[in-house]
Amino acid sequence: MSEQGSTPRKPRVAVVFGGRSSEHAISCVSAGSVLAALDREKYDVIPIGITPDGRWVLESAEPGRLALGPAGELPSVTGKEEVALRPAAGSAGVVVQAAGDVPTSLGEVDVVFPVMHGPWGQDGTLQGLLELAGVRYVGAGVLSSAVGTDKMYMKLLFAAQGLPVLPWVPIRPGEWERDPAAVTESVNALHYPVFVKPARAGSSLGISRVDSADELGDAIAEAERFDPKVLVEAAAVEAREVEIGVLQGLDGAAPETSEIAEIRVAAAHRFYDFEAKYLPEENTELDVPADLEAAVATKVRGLAVQAFAALDVEGLARVDFFVFPDGRVVVNEVETMPGFTSTSMFPRMWAASGLSYPELVDRLVQLALNRTTGLR
Repeated sequence: MSEQGSTPRKPRVAVVFGGRSSEHAISCVSAGSVLAALDREKYDVIPIGITPDGRWVLESAEPGRLALGPAGELPSVTGKEEVALRPAAGSAGVVVQAAGDVPTSLGEVDVVFPVMHGPWGQDGTLQGLLELAGVRYVGAGVLSSAVGTDKMYMKLLFAAQGLPVLPWVPIRPGEWERDPAAVTESVNALHYPVFVKPARAGSSLGISRVDSADELGDAIAEAERFDPKVLVEAAAVEAREVEIGVLQGLDGAAPETSEIAEIRVAAAHRFYDFEAKYLPEENTELDVPADLEAAVATKVRGLAVQAFAALDVEGLARVDFFVFPDGRVVVNEVETMPGFTSTSMFPRMWAASGLSYPELVDRLVQLALNRTTGLR
């Protein structure tokens, strides 16, 4: 614990959220839950929002302001007082920079909890800034955050490590416009249906199910609204969608896995889209634990730990799988900062495993406090 003079103080946690990505609102919702769960008797907490145009501001510590509205209204960062991290020898402080006033220090920050989803936050950019500033932070480092956000490179890495993934093809920026026939030929080889996805977006934004080549152009255009790089993946026909949480072990112990959950989406949704994830819960049912044969559950746990290690993840991850009727298990993706509301899949799986939401948040902060920045 840091000290000011001879008086010990509580560790100071800066919760950073919002950002420039299309997942700005979901980041705010997740952060509201984290802010509510952090024990103010144990930690000093500073809420820092990043506006959609990239400004860092001091935000309200009132979690309710960051919740989804009753009709699904999405929250946003609206703070006015701009702040900045000011690196110092072995630490960093937060400084308020009000226009025309002398900068005011809010004190040293011991750890940042980056509740960020998508590019410009979850993708290694924020992690790199924190490494440069010498500030410890919750979750994956620079490389694993970057690879974990880019579905194309994630799949390349998994395939190189021998992990099972679905067949896929990339569509790089401008490729569809230059040669749509060649792209269509590559996609046709996957066989329909396929899913067209932004390569570096989450929360199912920009994803389309495509059942024929005639639908491909529109689906690519939709994905490109979120990312110029697009991924097309074979559909996991008749497969079940399951997820599992992974936590870094304490004191160098092996990673721990949560109960496995199965997602069952209402028939009104063609797949697990944004509305099914975040809007009224009758859209989706979550079975925790999932009703899986023991051998399949063991396979899921083993592959989850392998994927966690392959990406060199620290702190936490949610690993998503497809389970086929013949028992075959395929890794879909790894989320290095999954949705973190109290009703999100990752916290719910850990709650079913005996680790409550406040305990989970505290565990992640303690893991971050007990590691260094830099090469490790």
